[in-house]
Amino acid sequence: MTTQTQARPLFAAKLTPHRSLGRKGFRVVIVLLALLATIPGIIFFSMGAWPIVGFLGLDIALIWWAMRSSQRDGKRYEEVTLWPDQLELKQVDGTGKETLSRFNPYFVKLVVDRDYNERTVALHLRTRDRDIVLGQFLNQDEKSSFAKAFGTALKRARV
Repeated sequence: MTTQTQARPLFAAKLTPHRSLGRKGFRVVIVLLALLATIPGIIFFSMGAWPIVGFLGLDIALIWWAMRSSQRDGKRYEEVTLWPDQLELKQVDGTGKETLSRFNPYFVKLVVDRDYNERTVALHLRTRDRDIVLGQFLNQDEKSSFAKAFGTALKRARV
């Protein structure tokens, strides 16, 4: 372990999911939906169909819950660090729970799954007894780019 504190890693990357909507945008969308729901809510209430107002509120609550879950999921990330003698994969989920996996670079294989058009659809770190999905939240281009860079570094580590 002393080599890791003194030497620089051969490869280091932090993989994060893309989220186009930030906190401020989240609030704006919810407030806008709530305001838009009040118009039919007032109309239905004035017609005597007041239970529909509750369903409109339930719709807004469900949309809030779904968007909140998506934002929490956007906080997850993976850190891949390749040292000459060790590969570390730190996976952190949306709640902050960390999972650290260590591999010997000589015995781990980067497996790239492709579809019939040769687009990268999944990445795996595979050993004899483990198979870990890597960068599941990345899009196809990001997976392909990462696989190329990481695969090259992994080959260099084996030399």
